[in-house]
Amino acid sequence: MKNPALPGFCAVALILSSMPAQADTPNAPRRFFSDDSFWNQPIAANAEVDPRTNRWVRLLETEPSHENWLINCEQWTIPVYEVDASTPLVKVGLHYLSPDEKRIWHTTKEHFGHGPGFDMVPIPVQATPDPKGDAHLAAVDWGRGLVWDMWSLQKDPDGTWKSATGMVYSADGPGVFRTEDLGVPDGESVHFHGPSRAAGVPAVAGLILYDEVMAGEIRHRIAAASRFCAYKEFVFPAAWTDGFTEGGIPEGTVIQLDPSLDLSKFPLTAEERVVCIALQCYGMVLVDIAEGQPVYAEGLWGHPGRSWKGRLRSTGGLSTIPYRDFRMLKAGPVTQKGDGRSKFVPVWDDPKTR
Repeated sequence: MKNPALPGFCAVALILSSMPAQADTPNAPRRFFSDDSFWNQPIAANAEVDPRTNRWVRLLETEPSHENWLINCEQWTIPVYEVDASTPLVKVGLHYLSPDEKRIWHTTKEHFGHGPGFDMVPIPVQATPDPKGDAHLAAVDWGRGLVWDMWSLQKDPDGTWKSATGMVYSADGPGVFRTEDLGVPDGESVHFHGPSRAAGVPAVAGLILYDEVMAGEIRHRIAAASRFCAYKEFVFPAAWTDGFTEGGIPEGTVIQLDPSLDLSKFPLTAEERVVCIALQCYGMVLVDIAEGQPVYAEGLWGHPGRSWKGRLRSTGGLSTIPYRDFRMLKAGPVTQKGDGRSKFVPVWDDPKTR
């Protein structure tokens, strides 16, 4: 199916962007998932705003760091490596839990989990996971149309690899995992069942990619996280949640930057303007919790010649736009299940997030 037409604002905004748009041209950078995927749909001009928006915005304004939306582009994000038939295949083993990890994850399980079909993974020699505790990594084989993503990936001294989670899925599929297929019991983390994102969505879903930013247009929704995700409440496309805030924002919620906002009032680089236009046209989706409110840009370590320096900044660009300039869109039915471990042990005590 062809890309649906952008609402009028989006089309005008893209023309006004200081960087040339590449939509619907043969040279447009690849994006994950099918054209009719949830992730690739622009927000309709008549999209309904959730009536709880004002309350949720006030909640975001209590952020203890006093920061607005951030961009995770140097750490705490996901590097993506392109692979093909020549890339070495490696066996990625399971991460077994220490007694302290079992306490923190409130489980008697021996290890986290890998999803169906996750076994031999193409990992380039230069591949380097996120240097922070999450140690995410994703690999995409565009030729075969497959993506592998992992959380807490590490290479042991003997050269073997292991990861806490692991999923393999279609690069041109819907980009959504079904809750019933994951089989997560209420109260347990989805990480025991394969997904790397706590909302049970693909790790590459909504990731801001270098090529698309440099081409001047992001044609999909953007992944985000918040300190204030709701406890045991999530909405599509989320398949689970690790939120711990009673009355918070459900994971899966779409948050839109006011499409009428004049971006010229803010100190944005050309590349940050591209991100903000996407937040006006497509919005962001809550996919995880974080100590703050970040959106996620591709991690570029392991990619010589590529850098976000001078292009995207963690603070100083997007973070100058107040929370009050965002609104939450009304979503479908709320599922009242999720990870309950934060009610037993503070979530930030998790050794795998240090």
